[in-house]
Amino acid sequence: MKNKKIASGGSPAKSAILFVIVLLIVAGMVAVALFGIPGVVQPVSKGVVLGLDLAGGSEITYEAIIPEELSDSELKSGMEVARTMLQQRLDFLGYTEAQAYISGERRLVVEFPDVEDPEKAVQQLGRTAVVNFVDSDGKIWLTGKDIEKAEYSYGQVDMSGLSEHHVKLKLTPEGRKALHDASVSVLKKADEGNNYLAIEMDGEQISAPSVREELDDDSVVIQVRQENAAEEAKYLADIISAGRLPFELTTAKQQTIGSSLGEKSLSTSLLAGLIGLILVMIFMIVVYRLMGVMSCIALVAYTALFAIAISVFHVNLSLPGIAGIILTIGMAVDANVIIYERIKEELRVGKTLRYAIESGYKRALIAIIDANITTMIAGAVLLWQGSGTILGFATTLLIGVVLSMIVMLVLTRILLRCAVGMKLTNLKLYCVNEKEVAQ
Repeated sequence: MKNKKIASGGSPAKSAILFVIVLLIVAGMVAVALFGIPGVVQPVSKGVVLGLDLAGGSEITYEAIIPEELSDSELKSGMEVARTMLQQRLDFLGYTEAQAYISGERRLVVEFPDVEDPEKAVQQLGRTAVVNFVDSDGKIWLTGKDIEKAEYSYGQVDMSGLSEHHVKLKLTPEGRKALHDASVSVLKKADEGNNYLAIEMDGEQISAPSVREELDDDSVVIQVRQENAAEEAKYLADIISAGRLPFELTTAKQQTIGSSLGEKSLSTSLLAGLIGLILVMIFMIVVYRLMGVMSCIALVAYTALFAIAISVFHVNLSLPGIAGIILTIGMAVDANVIIYERIKEELRVGKTLRYAIESGYKRALIAIIDANITTMIAGAVLLWQGSGTILGFATTLLIGVVLSMIVMLVLTRILLRCAVGMKLTNLKLYCVNEKEVAQ
């Protein structure tokens, strides 16, 4: 009866070889995370971009120039629109840890991580004033408020059949009428070579597309044919989008700011995470013995894969992001705890070790998937609706959940199969005493 309960089958030599191969793969993951692969993967120390709270950066303060006719409610709404647009622009540029927030009634503050030159930060963010469409006489025909949407595109725009880089404008009803009136006016100046509408921001001409026909549509295309047409078209679309504000924003102040937590806090946070990881490993080994050892190996693989992932994707790391990483470490171990308790239950009712392991993973799978899917939904919502440091937390949370499911459900299962194949079948190694087993 005893042999029946612990029967395992399989070749010990093959299982030992597979176990060693798995250990070598895990060691390779750790090496890639620490040292990278030249030209392919950067080491985690270089691939991760530190957030504003850890690395410092630049702070830019914008002040709104409010037209007299603008009401308080329009000002409040406009400031929120401006904040949202600036935050979207920051996210588009890859500064997911950057923050844009309203200060007082008419000021917006933008904090850039890891950018020590404020002027560079202003240039990267781009202009944020009102866009005007002006004719050769200086008359303003349209403003950014008349543009509903501006986006870059590439494709055929006329009967020539050629694909070109261009900007698509979607106009408001008022904008459509204003553009029609403007086109009629500037076409009269074609003989003088002044049949154009210059796009200006802060009085500086950004582009001067010519008008070749009377325009009477709510959709207009601006063709871009100069050198670097793709970059110019994208830039023009961004400029026009930024100019869709009900007022002008001027740079009131720009300064370099020190990190609120700094490198000392970063090292302290990482040390706390390492201590937590070691304590979790000790707990798993003490409570679950051999199964705990397998979890520790998987946990090392999970940590290495996580480091590789955030390096490859250049995740902007701040304290909320580190919190997401530490949280997912605990979640990864939770999955194994559920599985191991199922295995112990199967062993106590007299099942063979091999059957208990397979049944334990199968019975725990639905509960683990359900728990992780709900977490992924919450993370996806944060990623969709969040901004600034919330994005950093959501990103690390989602990466961690996906990797933990893969590693803890697959790798630990392979390792336990190897243990059984190597005849490590003493039930005490699996936290079950012979007296507890049903006869």
